[in-house]
Formats: sequence, structure tokens, C-alpha cells
Amino acid sequence: MMRPVAAIAAVAALVTAASCSTKGDDEDTPPAENSTGVVRTGAGIEGDVITLGVLTDFTGVNAASGKDVTEGQRIYWDQLNKGEKICGRFTVELDIKDHGYNVQTAVTQYAESSGDVLGFVQVLGSPMATALIPELEKDGLIGIPVAWAKNLAASPGYAVPGPTYDVETINGLDYLLSEGLIKEGDKIGHIFHDSEYGNNALEGSKFFAAQHGLTIAEQRIGAAEPDMTSRVTALAAEGVKAIVLTTQPSQTAGVAAAANGAGLDVPLLGNAPTFFPTLLDTPARDNLIKNFYLVGPNVGVGLPPAADLLKAYKDKFPNVEPSNSVVTGYSSSKIMELILQKACEDGDLTPEGVLAAKAAISPAETDGLTGTLDFSKTGISPSRESFLARPKPGVPGSTEGVEGNYEGPTVAAYVRS
Repeated sequence: MMRPVAAIAAVAALVTAASCSTKGDDEDTPPAENSTGVVRTGAGIEGDVITLGVLTDFTGVNAASGKDVTEGQRIYWDQLNKGEKICGRFTVELDIKDHGYNVQTAVTQYAESSGDVLGFVQVLGSPMATALIPELEKDGLIGIPVAWAKNLAASPGYAVPGPTYDVETINGLDYLLSEGLIKEGDKIGHIFHDSEYGNNALEGSKFFAAQHGLTIAEQRIGAAEPDMTSRVTALAAEGVKAIVLTTQPSQTAGVAAAANGAGLDVPLLGNAPTFFPTLLDTPARDNLIKNFYLVGPNVGVGLPPAADLLKAYKDKFPNVEPSNSVVTGYSSSKIMELILQKACEDGDLTPEGVLAAKAAISPAETDGLTGTLDFSKTGISPSRESFLARPKPGVPGSTEGVEGNYEGPTVAAYVRS
């Protein structure tokens, strides 16, 4: 169902006003006493409060997902603040800024926040996260991108919360092959953004094709390209047997509608950012239900590992249907909590101590929200496990899980530890 305007406005109101600030001195504040002993603290901690930055999208092309990711994070930290806290003492506040899916805006907002936060629990979007790699590394801060491009996994400053897009794509194609939906020797289409997001997914589809004798028909598109008709028409003329989508949700709907109009009745495989529940309120609904497969880094919001999150979300927004993006926010916050608790255990909650704790938590478990994560090696996908789902109206997230913790046979030849 469509998300009510009032509810959307309520979530949008989560944006906090961006105050002008200057970076603080690098001097550490005095060590804090807590349940585990003395812990060094520094920037981003005032008294008993840790501040984490959020650079998200409430007004751009990924606004719907950005709002739900952020709400998932707010729910997680609200729960933790009422319970065990960090080090048994520190609560967490979020400094939330809306970059509107604009790189320069995100860079400016980072500069405003970076001296006053312990790290960034959300940097939404591959272009924004990529632009901030030099700044994070210069400042020695940790960030969790809501993006899974492999160049982000190569940065010591980022903890990518799941498999990179190339691995995700390989797993999705392995699933289609195992289900008999494609076969060796087929030609498959790939419609993808000309960005870190799309080009990394294309690496995965090309590798899979080389391993299984497939041919890839490429359609490179812009992030805001509105009409998919000519793209689908071209792929139909090439006789593709499936289409991989590395797109925005509106473009996913455009592809499904155009494929239906062209009589192209083939599986559509979408990376994590390609689907949102409101797509089932569009003319593409029937074809999406029939042919669309979603492959992503975390469980759906209607599955047991997300039960506490779903209850908290529905208690807060009883008339709003959540998307699976709330799980992305919740699970990325879980990852940050694991890192902060490890830094606390090691007695160092300075930015340097937090960054060092990232590798030390491997292998990391998120209570089933994601696959097992390994941050001990940069440049390697943190996970090989994906989650596959199909659209289904009337259930949380409008998706039904069909395969969890899925690691197809082809990915072992691609990901080397």
C-alpha cells in the first residue's frame, strides 16, 4: 500500500538542523570510568554521550530508502540506550544530515560534522561514500556505508555491511541457474548505472558469464534516467533470457512494465537498492510479482531475525508499511555497536581505538540480520552470503524470503581470502 503522506512527513522530520561547527582539537578527553574499568575517550564523546554521524538522503532519488534506513538506526540506538548502552554507560545520539543524494552536499556536511562525531554509522550512496574515502582516511574515522561497492571495502575507514555488489550479483545468478530459470550458454541483459554501484555489479555478471558460457548484453544508464523502454526493446531484440538490474526502484518498475509491454517474459534479478514496496502500487506490479527476484545483504523485515525491529517500527508507525531498508539501518547499527563494544573492551573509545576494533570483531555475527562478516582484510568482500526474496503484497516489506545465507558455488572461485 502507498505510504501515507502524514507518516512520510513524520519520518522526514527526523532530519536534525545542521549547526555550524569547527573541528575540535585532537587532544583526548580524560579517561572515563565504566563497568569495565578505565576507557580512553576523545572526539565525539561528551560526558556520557557518544555522537555518531548520519549522512543520508531524505529529498533525493533514494529518499524513501534513506528515511527507512535512518528509522531503523534510530530504533536500534533507542533500544540500546534504554538497555546495556556502550560500555554499560554511554548512550548514543545521531547527528543526522540530508545530503539529497548530492556528492558536494555530502562532502560539506562531512566537514561540518567530522570533528564532533566518533564515526559515521551511515553514509548513504556509493557516490557519496566514494567521495569521502580520502576524508575518512585522513581523519582516522570509521564509517558504515549504505552502499556495497567493492572500492568501499578496499578502504580501511569503511565497514561495508554485507557482500559487495559483484558477489551479490554472482549469488543471484547462481540462484537463477540452480532453479532452472537460466541455463549455461544463455544471453542475459544487464541494465546498470554508470557508477561504482553499477560497474561493480557488472564485474559480477561478467565473471559469472565467463564461468558458465553466458553472454552479457550491456545497457549502461544514468542514475536518474526516467524511461527504460528503449533499453528493454534493445535487450528483447537480442533475445536475452534474463535481465540483471542495478538501478533505482523507479527504473526497476520501468523495466518490468516495458518488458511486459514488449512480451519479454523473463526473470528480472535486482540488486539490493532496486526494490521498494511502493513498486507494487505501480502498473509494473503483476510482472514484478511474476518475474522479479531481489538479492540483498540482509534478511527481510518480515523474517524472524528482524522480529523485534518490526514490532518497534509498527508500535511507532502503526499505519505505515516498512521496507527492508529498515533492516539495513538496524543491522548496520548492530555492526557499529559490536565495534564500539570491542573498543570499550580494549579500553580505547577514541576514533583510533574504534577504527582498530573494526578488524578485531571478525568474524562478526549480527544475530541473523546479515551473513557472517569479516573486516580483517581490506579489499575483500566482507561476506559471501546473500538473501534472496520475491515480491509479495500484504506482508512486511512486500517481499517473501526464498533463500537465506545463500552462497552459490560460483562465488568461491571469485572471492579469495
